[in-house]
Amino acid sequence: MGTPTAVELTLSVNDWMNRAAASIEAEADHLTQLDAAIGDGDHGINMMRGMRAVTAALADGDPEAPPGKRLLLAGKTLVSTVGGASGPLWGSALRHGGRELGDTPELDGAALVEVLTAALAAVQDLGAAEPGDKTMVDALGPALATLRERLAAGDPLDAALAAAADAADEGARATTPMQARKGRASYLGERSVGHQDPGATSTALIVRALGSALVAPA
Repeated sequence: MGTPTAVELTLSVNDWMNRAAASIEAEADHLTQLDAAIGDGDHGINMMRGMRAVTAALADGDPEAPPGKRLLLAGKTLVSTVGGASGPLWGSALRHGGRELGDTPELDGAALVEVLTAALAAVQDLGAAEPGDKTMVDALGPALATLRERLAAGDPLDAALAAAADAADEGARATTPMQARKGRASYLGERSVGHQDPGATSTALIVRALGSALVAPA
Protein backbone atom coordinates (compact mmCIF):
# COMPACT_ATOMS: atom_id res chain seq x y z
CA MET A 1 0.00 0.00 0.00
CA GLY A 2 1.29 3.44 -0.87
CA THR A 3 1.59 6.38 1.49
CA PRO A 4 -1.79 8.10 1.97
CA THR A 5 -2.12 11.52 0.43
CA ALA A 6 -2.82 14.56 2.61
CA VAL A 7 -6.40 14.83 1.33
CA GLU A 8 -7.17 11.48 2.97
CA LEU A 9 -6.22 12.72 6.42
CA THR A 10 -8.78 13.14 9.18
CA LEU A 11 -8.55 14.66 12.65
CA SER A 12 -8.49 13.17 16.14
CA VAL A 13 -10.43 15.22 18.69
CA ASN A 14 -8.39 13.73 21.53
CA ASP A 15 -5.11 14.61 19.84
CA TRP A 16 -6.40 18.12 19.09
CA MET A 17 -7.36 18.75 22.71
CA ASN A 18 -4.15 17.17 24.04
CA ARG A 19 -1.99 19.38 21.83
CA ALA A 20 -4.08 22.44 22.59
CA ALA A 21 -3.73 21.76 26.32
CA ALA A 22 0.05 21.47 25.98
CA SER A 23 0.24 24.73 24.04
CA ILE A 24 -1.98 26.58 26.51
CA GLU A 25 0.11 25.30 29.41
CA ALA A 26 3.35 26.37 27.72
CA GLU A 27 1.95 29.87 27.11
CA ALA A 28 -0.05 30.20 30.35
CA ASP A 29 2.20 32.89 31.83
CA HIS A 30 2.10 34.90 28.61
CA LEU A 31 -1.69 34.64 28.43
CA THR A 32 -1.95 35.77 32.04
CA GLN A 33 0.32 38.75 31.35
CA LEU A 34 -1.83 39.77 28.39
CA ASP A 35 -4.97 39.45 30.50
CA ALA A 36 -3.44 41.39 33.40
CA ALA A 37 -3.15 44.41 31.09
CA ILE A 38 -6.80 44.53 30.01
CA GLY A 39 -8.72 41.94 32.02
CA ASP A 40 -8.77 40.02 35.28
CA GLY A 41 -5.30 38.52 34.88
CA ASP A 42 -6.53 34.94 35.10
CA HIS A 43 -6.96 33.84 31.48
CA GLY A 44 -3.88 31.65 31.36
CA ILE A 45 -4.67 29.95 34.66
CA ASN A 46 -8.32 29.42 33.75
CA MET A 47 -7.62 28.01 30.31
CA MET A 48 -4.86 25.75 31.61
CA ARG A 49 -7.16 24.33 34.28
CA GLY A 50 -9.95 23.83 31.77
CA MET A 51 -7.82 22.13 29.14
CA ARG A 52 -6.31 19.80 31.72
CA ALA A 53 -9.84 18.80 32.72
CA VAL A 54 -10.78 18.27 29.07
CA THR A 55 -7.86 15.95 28.37
CA ALA A 56 -8.64 13.96 31.52
CA ALA A 57 -12.32 13.68 30.60
CA LEU A 58 -11.53 12.52 27.08
CA ALA A 59 -8.99 9.99 28.35
CA ASP A 60 -11.63 8.54 30.65
CA GLY A 61 -14.37 8.69 28.03
CA ASP A 62 -15.76 6.07 25.69
CA PRO A 63 -12.92 5.04 23.35
CA GLU A 64 -15.48 4.23 20.67
CA ALA A 65 -17.27 7.60 20.84
CA PRO A 66 -17.48 9.45 17.52
CA PRO A 67 -15.80 12.87 17.16
CA GLY A 68 -19.03 14.77 17.73
CA LYS A 69 -19.58 13.15 21.12
CA ARG A 70 -15.99 13.91 22.08
CA LEU A 71 -16.47 17.58 21.21
CA LEU A 72 -19.65 17.67 23.28
CA LEU A 73 -17.78 16.23 26.25
CA ALA A 74 -14.93 18.72 25.82
CA GLY A 75 -17.37 21.63 25.67
CA LYS A 76 -19.32 20.47 28.71
CA THR A 77 -16.09 20.07 30.66
CA LEU A 78 -14.88 23.56 29.82
CA VAL A 79 -18.14 25.13 30.93
CA SER A 80 -17.96 23.35 34.27
CA THR A 81 -14.28 24.04 35.02
CA VAL A 82 -13.25 27.37 33.48
CA GLY A 83 -14.13 30.69 35.06
CA GLY A 84 -14.58 34.02 33.35
CA ALA A 85 -15.81 34.34 29.79
CA SER A 86 -13.51 31.79 28.17
CA GLY A 87 -15.21 28.72 29.64
CA PRO A 88 -18.74 29.51 28.44
CA LEU A 89 -17.48 30.76 25.08
CA TRP A 90 -15.21 27.83 24.21
CA GLY A 91 -17.60 25.40 25.86
CA SER A 92 -20.45 26.66 23.75
CA ALA A 93 -18.25 26.62 20.64
CA LEU A 94 -17.25 22.99 21.07
CA ARG A 95 -20.72 21.82 22.04
CA HIS A 96 -22.31 23.45 19.01
CA GLY A 97 -19.55 22.04 16.82
CA GLY A 98 -20.19 18.60 18.28
CA ARG A 99 -23.91 18.85 17.64
CA GLU A 100 -23.23 19.91 14.07
CA LEU A 101 -21.03 16.86 13.58
CA GLY A 102 -23.55 14.50 15.16
CA ASP A 103 -22.67 10.83 14.79
CA THR A 104 -20.44 11.31 11.75
CA PRO A 105 -17.69 8.72 12.20
CA GLU A 106 -14.78 10.85 10.97
CA LEU A 107 -13.74 14.47 11.25
CA ASP A 108 -12.38 15.35 7.83
CA GLY A 109 -11.71 18.76 6.33
CA ALA A 110 -15.26 19.40 5.12
CA ALA A 111 -16.70 18.35 8.47
CA LEU A 112 -14.20 20.56 10.30
CA VAL A 113 -15.38 23.57 8.32
CA GLU A 114 -18.93 22.84 9.47
CA VAL A 115 -17.77 22.34 13.06
CA LEU A 116 -15.87 25.62 13.14
CA THR A 117 -18.73 27.45 11.41
CA ALA A 118 -21.10 26.29 14.15
CA ALA A 119 -18.49 27.11 16.80
CA LEU A 120 -17.98 30.66 15.54
CA ALA A 121 -21.73 31.24 15.33
CA ALA A 122 -22.11 30.05 18.93
CA VAL A 123 -19.37 32.37 20.14
CA GLN A 124 -20.86 35.35 18.35
CA ASP A 125 -24.34 34.53 19.58
CA LEU A 126 -23.23 34.20 23.21
CA GLY A 127 -20.74 37.05 23.26
CA ALA A 128 -22.45 39.35 20.73
CA ALA A 129 -19.00 40.05 19.27
CA GLU A 130 -18.21 41.04 15.71
CA PRO A 131 -14.88 41.21 13.87
CA GLY A 132 -12.92 44.19 15.13
CA ASP A 133 -14.32 44.06 18.68
CA LYS A 134 -10.97 42.73 20.03
CA THR A 135 -12.11 39.24 20.99
CA MET A 136 -11.47 35.61 20.06
CA VAL A 137 -13.67 36.21 17.01
CA ASP A 138 -10.79 38.16 15.47
CA ALA A 139 -8.68 34.97 15.45
CA LEU A 140 -11.32 32.30 14.89
CA GLY A 141 -13.08 34.13 12.05
CA PRO A 142 -10.01 34.52 9.80
CA ALA A 143 -8.94 30.94 10.56
CA LEU A 144 -12.28 29.56 9.45
CA ALA A 145 -12.41 31.73 6.33
CA THR A 146 -8.90 30.67 5.33
CA LEU A 147 -9.57 26.98 5.97
CA ARG A 148 -12.75 27.11 3.89
CA GLU A 149 -11.02 28.95 1.03
CA ARG A 150 -7.97 26.68 0.95
CA LEU A 151 -10.00 23.46 1.01
CA ALA A 152 -12.32 24.79 -1.69
CA ALA A 153 -9.24 25.55 -3.79
CA GLY A 154 -8.15 21.93 -3.49
CA ASP A 155 -5.37 22.29 -0.93
CA PRO A 156 -4.65 19.19 1.18
CA LEU A 157 -5.91 19.33 4.74
CA ASP A 158 -2.49 19.73 6.36
CA ALA A 159 -1.63 22.73 4.18
CA ALA A 160 -5.06 24.26 4.68
CA LEU A 161 -4.73 23.91 8.46
CA ALA A 162 -1.29 25.52 8.43
CA ALA A 163 -2.69 28.48 6.51
CA ALA A 164 -5.65 28.71 8.89
CA ALA A 165 -3.30 28.73 11.88
CA ASP A 166 -1.27 31.54 10.31
CA ALA A 167 -4.48 33.49 9.75
CA ALA A 168 -5.46 32.99 13.40
CA ASP A 169 -2.03 34.20 14.55
CA GLU A 170 -2.30 37.25 12.30
CA GLY A 171 -5.82 37.92 13.57
CA ALA A 172 -4.65 37.75 17.19
CA ARG A 173 -1.79 40.16 16.53
CA ALA A 174 -4.17 42.50 14.73
CA THR A 175 -6.14 42.99 17.96
CA THR A 176 -3.27 45.03 19.45
CA PRO A 177 -4.24 48.41 17.96
CA MET A 178 -7.98 47.80 18.41
CA GLN A 179 -10.13 49.36 21.10
CA ALA A 180 -12.09 46.66 22.88
CA ARG A 181 -15.85 46.84 22.44
CA LYS A 182 -16.82 43.62 24.23
CA GLY A 183 -15.89 41.90 27.47
CA ARG A 184 -14.00 43.17 30.48
CA ALA A 185 -11.46 44.97 28.30
CA SER A 186 -14.20 47.21 26.90
CA TYR A 187 -14.48 48.92 30.29
CA LEU A 188 -11.02 50.39 29.72
CA GLY A 189 -12.06 52.28 26.60
CA GLU A 190 -9.04 53.77 24.83
CA ARG A 191 -6.71 52.26 27.43
CA SER A 192 -7.34 48.86 25.84
CA VAL A 193 -5.51 50.02 22.71
CA GLY A 194 -1.96 48.70 22.42
CA HIS A 195 -2.56 45.32 24.07
CA GLN A 196 -3.06 42.01 22.27
CA ASP A 197 -6.28 40.30 23.25
CA PRO A 198 -5.66 37.22 25.42
CA GLY A 199 -8.75 35.38 24.17
CA ALA A 200 -7.71 35.80 20.55
CA THR A 201 -4.21 34.66 21.50
CA SER A 202 -5.36 31.43 23.17
CA THR A 203 -7.74 30.84 20.26
CA ALA A 204 -4.81 31.00 17.85
CA LEU A 205 -3.02 28.38 19.96
CA ILE A 206 -6.05 26.09 19.83
CA VAL A 207 -6.36 26.51 16.06
CA ARG A 208 -2.64 25.83 15.60
CA ALA A 209 -3.08 22.58 17.55
CA LEU A 210 -5.32 21.21 14.80
CA GLY A 211 -2.25 20.62 12.68
CA SER A 212 -0.95 18.18 15.27
CA ALA A 213 -4.16 16.13 15.28
CA LEU A 214 -4.02 14.70 11.76
CA VAL A 215 -4.58 10.97 11.39
CA ALA A 216 -3.84 8.87 8.32
CA PRO A 217 -6.34 6.17 7.39
CA ALA A 218 -5.55 2.67 8.56
